[in-house]
Formats: sequence, structure tokens, C-alpha cells
Amino acid sequence: MKENDFLTIKEFAARTGISESTLRHYDDIKLFQPIKRGENGYRYYSPAQTIMVKLINVLTNLDIPLKTISEMQKTKTPKRMLELFHNQELELNRELFRLQQAYAVLHAYHELIQQGLMVDELSISVKWMSAMTIEMGSVNSFDSGYFYDSFYDFLKLMEERKISNAYPVGGCYDNVDAFLNQPGQPTRFFSIAPAGRDVKEAGEYLVGYTRGYYGRLGDFPQRMKAYAEEHNLSFVDPVYEIYLHDEISVLDLDQFLVQISIPLKKR
Repeated sequence: MKENDFLTIKEFAARTGISESTLRHYDDIKLFQPIKRGENGYRYYSPAQTIMVKLINVLTNLDIPLKTISEMQKTKTPKRMLELFHNQELELNRELFRLQQAYAVLHAYHELIQQGLMVDELSISVKWMSAMTIEMGSVNSFDSGYFYDSFYDFLKLMEERKISNAYPVGGCYDNVDAFLNQPGQPTRFFSIAPAGRDVKEAGEYLVGYTRGYYGRLGDFPQRMKAYAEEHNLSFVDPVYEIYLHDEISVLDLDQFLVQISIPLKKR
């Protein structure tokens, strides 16, 4: 091969898209070395090496460790590469699932926080609400007197169902009487999970907002009932409780922003 047939490291980097620093690193760890060194120590590559380096490009793009790539270069066969790709496909599927779930959690909180910033706080009004996919938990028991006992049972159940506990959690009262008589003790908890098996139906709701820590709704349930009576509204079950701003976005526990929505009979 003639001297002018060689590629300098700069030329090789330009043709392959691999940075000069990465090529130097590959050389240092003997993963991929230049075909020769000049008397001045400069690295020179052959044009054929632009093709040979493709294996490294493919495997690094698949997040395969350099040590594994080095081993595969010496022992690769179609069968061994097939096994490597199969194992890496499984790993990437797990990572893809994790990223999809992380995005879904982020999106759920983004929607709630943004909605909370736009509401007319302390207001009560009739609104049309879109359907929401959720995963409903089992019936709660507050016999112990501790709110968190039932909450922990719910989280355990979600874990068993492979529903991430990172999703926002809401509360559901079977009926208005349960909401009025035992505010802060929802009949069931639910996860705002896009892969949930249950649905908060679309329709007209009486929607109200107030501030306070979990379970501390004050006289808000009675205010919603009074509003409904004043405007001749009739409820259907159930009642939903969702915290738009909670410990994720608020410092003061008493400033959590809760949304109460009760479906209305068609008028």
C-alpha cells in the first residue's frame, strides 16, 4: 500500500464519524488499532479499516461493553453474534420499558401540576371532564385508625400488579354519603396509570378545589353539597379526589391543592 493510500487519524475520523479521541482510546486499549505508526508517532489507517470498524460501531450503539466487543472480535461467529444480539435485545427491551414508564410518570405529574396552576382555587362549578385511565385498589379498611396503613396496603397491591408506585395516587369514595361522612378516608385508592384497567368516565362533574393536607378537607364536602342543592344538581357515584399539587411540587403541606369531582346525572 502506498503512503498516500493511508488515512490520517483526522481523515479516518471524518470518514467513520468516530472522534479522534475515541480512536486514540481504542488504540490504547488495543480494541482497534491503526494499521501502522509513522516515525513521528502519527497513526495511519487503511481504507479497509473504515469497514472493519463497523462491528465496533454497531455494538457500541447497542450499549455493549467494550470488553465484550474486544472478545467478540477475536471469536465472532454467526451463532455467537446471534446469541449476543438476543441477550442485548432482552436488555434493551427492559430499558425501553423503564423509559416508557418513566415518561408516563413524568407526563402524569406534568398534567396535574399544569392543571393546578390554571384552576380557579376554592371554586366550585360544573365542568365537563375527559375520561381518565386508572388502576383501582381494593376496599380500604381504616379500622386501625391510621390513614397510612391502608395506603401502604394499596402500594403493596400495585407492586403485585406491576404498577409503578411512582404514579400519582388518588382517592375514590363509593358514594356521596361516604364522602360527606368520612372525608379523607376514601373507599379505595387508585393509581393514575395509563396502563390501568379501570376508567374514570368522561362526563359532567361538579368540580371543586381546596387546599390542605391529605384528609383535611374541612367543610369543603358540605360546601359542595350546598352548591348542588342550590343549583338543583343530582349526583351519581362515585366521588373522586385527586391532589394536583402535593409533596412533589409544594413545600407547605397545608398548601396541597386537591380537586374533588362528583359525576352528575344527565340534565
